[in-house]
Amino acid sequence: MDLTNTNWFKSSKSGAAGHCVEVAFLENATAVRDTKADGAGPVLAFTPPEWEAFISGVKAGEFDRQ
Repeated sequence: MDLTNTNWFKSSKSGAAGHCVEVAFLENATAVRDTKADGAGPVLAFTPPEWEAFISGVKAGEFDRQ
C-alpha cells in the first residue's frame, strides 16, 4: 500500500507530549499510525467493516484498561 501522498489526521485525543495517533481515510481502507516514528513506522489498515467494528468496540468500552 503506497501511502506517500496520503493526508493524515491527528487524533483530537492526542497528548501534548507527542503521544499521537494519526488516521488516514483511503478509498477502500482506514489507515492508522503512531506519529513517534515520523511516518516511517508500521501502519495498520482496516477494511470499512473492520473499522466500523473497531469504532463500535471503542465506543462500547471493549478496550478500556481493567
